[in-house]
Amino acid sequence: MMKPETEAELAETITATEEPLWVKGGATRGVVCRGTALDTGALAGVSLYEPDALTLVAKAGTKVSQIEALLAIEGQRLAFEPMDHRGLLGSSGDPSIGGVVAGNISGPRRIQVGACRDFLLGVRFVNGSGEIVKNGGRVMKNVTGYDLVKLMAGSFGTLGVLTEVSLKVMPKPETQATVLVHGLSIEKAQRAMSVALTSPFDVTGAAHLSSGSAEKPVTMIRIEGFDASVAYRAKQLSAVLGEMGPVTLETDAAAVGAIWRGVRDVEAFHDKRGDVWRISCKPSEAPLLAGKFEADSLVFDWGGGLIWALVEEGTDLRAKFGAFGGHATLVRASTEAVDLLGRFQPEPKGVATLSRALRQKFDPRGILNAGLMG
Repeated sequence: MMKPETEAELAETITATEEPLWVKGGATRGVVCRGTALDTGALAGVSLYEPDALTLVAKAGTKVSQIEALLAIEGQRLAFEPMDHRGLLGSSGDPSIGGVVAGNISGPRRIQVGACRDFLLGVRFVNGSGEIVKNGGRVMKNVTGYDLVKLMAGSFGTLGVLTEVSLKVMPKPETQATVLVHGLSIEKAQRAMSVALTSPFDVTGAAHLSSGSAEKPVTMIRIEGFDASVAYRAKQLSAVLGEMGPVTLETDAAAVGAIWRGVRDVEAFHDKRGDVWRISCKPSEAPLLAGKFEADSLVFDWGGGLIWALVEEGTDLRAKFGAFGGHATLVRASTEAVDLLGRFQPEPKGVATLSRALRQKFDPRGILNAGLMG
């Protein structure tokens, strides 16, 4: 294992290597690539935090827990609420901010505030040729023709090894509440989430748990803000959704936090056998897609735009779906299943050509997380 302690040492390591490198951050995602492990954990620490400017700059190996603790002191947060994969994947380690950015990891609040990439102000990284590249925000040496801030988010370490990220942070709300509608079918739940999201009540979370066990389905709608406003909006939304099924209202802060951590981290699948797929789709297509396969449990997030499915081991959901306007990612499965089916949805021909060209530009030797994304 290689563990450079500085950006310059990382650049030297990549320049000198003649073999593939598996870029390893917090080791929580369960992704293993061929080659020598390149551990970025030593590149850690918050180098700038300006609460009044809502700006934070941290090295890529900085633990998310450290950043969240620092922000909490000032009543701020990472608004895109990144997922913690450890319970779902049975992994250890500690999530790093570089891994969050590399995967564009975004939680339930994405439907209102946007994804991780939407809060990125700048990045620093070392490309596959060992060159240090800076782009955006606090690091203003731009590379002509590319919006690298957006490009690096979701590239999973295939274009470069992140060394530093600049982020916009947001204030925490004064309070929050969750409207729960009980016993809805998937079709009715999707309708309820759509009604909530198109209402004037400023919803920050819309999810549905449809369990195959004795647990009954529940649809969850989150509202955040000032006390009086949340109380009013929650009451009004409860009345609207009450026409669709039995409604309860949760206002206890700890309980609401637990509900949405459960959605964010897909806690319904923890300690349960089976493969886990993550399906991104049009919310209106979610009930149709869910009807094409058998699942032990389903979790719908983003108003139905994201489906988590727990299915029998070896199930090929892409084959069951056929062509659809989204993508299915195999998040948890045996090594054999991942090798056979591929972790990521195969890209359309035009997109695949563009992706290969980008990788050739940034990693001409093809040494960074080789084969992970095609």
